[in-house]
Amino acid sequence: MQPDESWSGKLPVPEYVLKDARKLREIFLEDPYRPYYHFCVIDGNGVPGDPNGAFWHNGRYHLMYLYKKAGSGGFCWGHVSSADLLHWRHHPDAIGPGNGDEGCFSGGAFVDDDGTAYLSYWMLWGAKGIGIAKSNDPNFETWTKLPENPVCISTEFGITDLPKPDGSRLVYGTQDPSNIWKHNGKYYMLTGNGPLLWSDKYGLRGRSSNPAWQGDHLYLFESNDLKTWTYLHEFYERNPKWTENTEDNSCPSFLPLPSSPNGGQPSGKHLLLFISHNKGCQYYIGNYENNQFIPDNHGRMSWVDNTFFAPEALIDGKGRQIAWVWLLDNTSNDMHRGWSGVYAIPRSLWLGEDGTLRQAPVSEIKNLRMKQFDWNNLKLKANQTQKLDGFHQDCCEIYLETPYDCAGNFKLNVKASPDQKELTALSFDKQNNRLVFDASKSGKEGRPVVEHAPFVLNDGEPLKLRIFIDKCVVELFANDRQAISRRVYPFNRDSNHIEIIATGEVAFTTLNAWELAPTNPY
Repeated sequence: MQPDESWSGKLPVPEYVLKDARKLREIFLEDPYRPYYHFCVIDGNGVPGDPNGAFWHNGRYHLMYLYKKAGSGGFCWGHVSSADLLHWRHHPDAIGPGNGDEGCFSGGAFVDDDGTAYLSYWMLWGAKGIGIAKSNDPNFETWTKLPENPVCISTEFGITDLPKPDGSRLVYGTQDPSNIWKHNGKYYMLTGNGPLLWSDKYGLRGRSSNPAWQGDHLYLFESNDLKTWTYLHEFYERNPKWTENTEDNSCPSFLPLPSSPNGGQPSGKHLLLFISHNKGCQYYIGNYENNQFIPDNHGRMSWVDNTFFAPEALIDGKGRQIAWVWLLDNTSNDMHRGWSGVYAIPRSLWLGEDGTLRQAPVSEIKNLRMKQFDWNNLKLKANQTQKLDGFHQDCCEIYLETPYDCAGNFKLNVKASPDQKELTALSFDKQNNRLVFDASKSGKEGRPVVEHAPFVLNDGEPLKLRIFIDKCVVELFANDRQAISRRVYPFNRDSNHIEIIATGEVAFTTLNAWELAPTNPY
């Protein structure tokens, strides 16, 4: 039967539309993988599903999400906003195909001194460039693309190649613009180099590949009025000790790094978040001086594949830096489910006293906690098992703390079936100084991998783990210094048990669990 597409989307609303809308909501509510409290693309194809255009204004958080809207003919930016980072109101799409482009790829956001918000985005397809849209209505529900678009012009897809007076060529990337920022009365923006790296003509696949175009690079632009932009230079000098020549720099976010999870005064350092398409999310911490970024350390947020992908961050009214990241490992049949696209819990990012990155779920997540379950001062012998039950194990948070001496003597199995044929194993490998997320038995869908994240406990430091489970999402945080987030898809409906397996003698000074209140409308 062909669907009835006669309704124009205007009043009156036909009865069949109401019935179908309710059916869709009920399907979403019954879906075993659709999260309860992690942000999900409401419907449509969220692949790619990058978070984009995040900004804070007048007490409210605004977040855009990239998706391909059914019937739109191209990629759009959906728009949600929230006062608490937990419950999101859906707005009309901010931008999509039209007015000089055939869709909108990733970019950032910026709020000027007069309260006008701007979105910077990659115009699709072909030799277009970077576009900007603006809005100044109270709820930012109406966006207008600048007539000057593209404000940074490409000569081919995502690449600009211009002649120089000396006969040489000026070549840079014009892809995935960053957030815009204002410094000394001028505006600045970064563009990525993905297409330049992948190009048969310029990049790694080219016959005469130029080392200057290999690896991750970013390009700095300057403007006096947000309409006319001038290319300045590369933003930082790449260090091949940190990244490989197969890695690009895309989806950049460049913001001051706070000195506390609660915000307050900036630390004096800046954080550059970005992805390489082949290795996922990573970052540089460094100094921003004279329109140059000078990184002094580098870190990754994804180690075995590119699951943790496409970061987007903002500075809120407290001075916190908060980041969203797309969890890329979707099922193979997402669109049969009517939805796709999930983001990790928003993370607060700040600078530690040792000059390295600190990260933790935003404090607001604690507001979802309901009844608390305790197994404090629990002691287990080697090969002993402790089941954690009596609560909703598909929508929960677990916190545990164990002394340094026995920190590596256990693993926590979540999303486990009674026969152990399906499970996701979380642990700390003290001998090799790494956090472990073992999804090799997590189900038939997703990515059956074992991910290791470097993590060192200081002498005498207790191990402190926070684990979040939300249907298909499992997130593991350690001592505010390291984290692994992935999606898992157990096949059996009874694969939702949680248990601790002692691999040696272990004592837990604190072991708590909370059911968490769902926040997604359906």
